[in-house]
Amino acid sequence: MKWHLRGGRVLDPEAGLDARADLWIAEGRIVAVGSPPADFTPDRTLSLDGLLVLPGLVDLSARLREPGLEHKATIASELPAAAGGGITTLVCPPDTLPVVDSPAQIEHIQRNAAAVAGPRVEVLAALTPGLRGEGLSEMAALRAAGCIGLSNGLRPLANTLILRRALEYADTVGLAVHLHPTDPHLSAGGCAHEGAVATRLGLPGIPPAAETAALAQILALVEQTGARVHLCRLSTERGVRLVAQARRDGLPVTADVAMHQLLLTEADLEGFDTHCHVLPPLRTERDRRALVEAVATGEIQAICSDHQPHDADAKNAPFPQTEPGASALDTLLALGLQLAARGELELDTVVARLTTGPARVLGIERGTLQVGHPADLCVVDLHRVWTVAPETLRSQGKNTPFLGRRMQGAVVHTWVDGRLVHSLETGD
Repeated sequence: MKWHLRGGRVLDPEAGLDARADLWIAEGRIVAVGSPPADFTPDRTLSLDGLLVLPGLVDLSARLREPGLEHKATIASELPAAAGGGITTLVCPPDTLPVVDSPAQIEHIQRNAAAVAGPRVEVLAALTPGLRGEGLSEMAALRAAGCIGLSNGLRPLANTLILRRALEYADTVGLAVHLHPTDPHLSAGGCAHEGAVATRLGLPGIPPAAETAALAQILALVEQTGARVHLCRLSTERGVRLVAQARRDGLPVTADVAMHQLLLTEADLEGFDTHCHVLPPLRTERDRRALVEAVATGEIQAICSDHQPHDADAKNAPFPQTEPGASALDTLLALGLQLAARGELELDTVVARLTTGPARVLGIERGTLQVGHPADLCVVDLHRVWTVAPETLRSQGKNTPFLGRRMQGAVVHTWVDGRLVHSLETGD
């Protein structure tokens, strides 16, 4: 279908564009911005007066729980939630059941995702078989099957020799490695930031050194091997400084932060709210401010949802015994808009870290509305108000620490490769 999207405020940080303009779409791509191409007759014209037009969001970590954990969520349940949040590309980590450590598992996810009219799904394959940290996966075969990178999920490699060999092998096949910087010994058994709040609540703590010790080890191996590494879910001020210094030294590393780390702190654990049980844990206000500043300066290149939907029972236990993670597809963009409204980040910075930043991390042609690029975009009504509640969340997972929060700004339309995959006006 050929589209003429008329009169919206087009905000594309990659193109340096923030102005009222028309968009013209044909054959799944942006064919013009502003004036129409010659002899263009749209199949449909949509007036977007008063609405914000953004590149489609690129989410670096969204667990779809399929295969193996369908009681928590499925591909069919989560892709519509992602589209409703303006996400047009998302990355699925390898820690499913079974683990994504074979071409067959990649093909299974891709096939099931293709059956749903929604965002594009990219797959991270397992760095080690079964994520056990022993031996190396068949990386060349996994790349040939279509994985976009490699990861050991939330299971850090304790054996540094295996990690070194894994980085070397990944580099030879041209794949980046996504690593969670967590020392398995320092973080073992912890569920909260090691500090005053955890002490008062009697919760086992995870010190900041669990992140920084692992970062120092990873960065030393990156310097040794030259492999491309993406550092997942930074949470500490010191961690930000280490990564910034590594980039100044020319190391090929990038980093992201989960959206909830930019808005919440250890103080939100008061009352033992199990929805705030996340890993890495919510840390101090000083850490939060440092993360926000790193996003503003570009030392952190991407913000992700870190979407982890759970069934109700997973959060219905004493805090340390609950499963970590939050459902976050529905709220990713809306929370970013809150950061902008509060003046903590510029709107174009928020958009850049949700679009072109993660697209560059992945090395894909997404995250911009420039002519010739895929027509992945979303339209946002900045005046539409809604409240986070089980009935307003499209995700099967209702486990969010933002339940009851009033949001201003909602996605009304989403296109993926020129296909309309979400529209509030039609109820899709």
